[in-house]
Amino acid sequence: MTATATVRTSIEAAAPESLRHVQRIVRGRPTSDGAGVKLTRVIGQPGLDTLDPFLMLDEFRSDSASDYIAGFPEHPHRGFETVTYMLAGRMRHGDNQGNSGLLTPGSVQWMTAGRGILHSEMPEQENGLMWGFQLWVNLPARDKMTAPRYQDIAPEAIPETSPSAGVTVRVIAGTLNGVSGPVSGIATEPVYLDVRLEAGAKVELPLPATHHGFAYVYEGQARVGDGASAQLVRGDLGVLTAGTIVSVSAGDTPARLIVVAGKPLNEPVAKYGPFVMNTQQQIVQAVEDFRAGRF
Repeated sequence: MTATATVRTSIEAAAPESLRHVQRIVRGRPTSDGAGVKLTRVIGQPGLDTLDPFLMLDEFRSDSASDYIAGFPEHPHRGFETVTYMLAGRMRHGDNQGNSGLLTPGSVQWMTAGRGILHSEMPEQENGLMWGFQLWVNLPARDKMTAPRYQDIAPEAIPETSPSAGVTVRVIAGTLNGVSGPVSGIATEPVYLDVRLEAGAKVELPLPATHHGFAYVYEGQARVGDGASAQLVRGDLGVLTAGTIVSVSAGDTPARLIVVAGKPLNEPVAKYGPFVMNTQQQIVQAVEDFRAGRF
């Protein structure tokens, strides 16, 4: 998947033991990528270009095969990480280094592109619902030319916890309620939570004070934050203010959302399609390396 750039958002540092609120609400924009896959771009569009260290967030959701069947044929990446979280459907990935794997409902792939990789993501189904997210996470300058690697995580390897009544959380990255997610060794020290609330349920989620964060509702609606809180409906992303705790509650119907946070890098960002570096000169070099077959 590819991205273009326009507007950047940053958040001031947090005070100890402070509550987070929704700073602004962003709606995704319909677009297409790969070989014509229809999706909604939430981060990486004019309304929200980046939220350091996050470069892009796409939601893909369709039960019409014509919207996704062409998939994402072989394409390059350099300088960042891609995180694919499947909610429904089956997607086969492969790369030019001989790696291959199958993403199934509930699974995650955290791919560190590093110095460069050619990979593909192709549907392994001809009908039915295909639904999930792809998040792009920046790499610090020191790691942009690191060796590529994958963390392929099966659904059963992602732990669940119930921090309060009527709330179930899948912990993909970070730690909640004494439960740690399986993703490890990531420079931005991410938190990635899939939160499911029954009607009327409420939970307070700790987030590192150093991290930028967001909440994205993908089922129902949820109130995020205390005091001057915001009601987010399906398809709303709430950019969170600084703080150490975010409160999330459901109204009369169940809700589901992802809550994601990461340590900002505070470094220059140069983007060109599937390449994310620190300078335009490095982008030129990435293009030359790709064309010369050095990925």
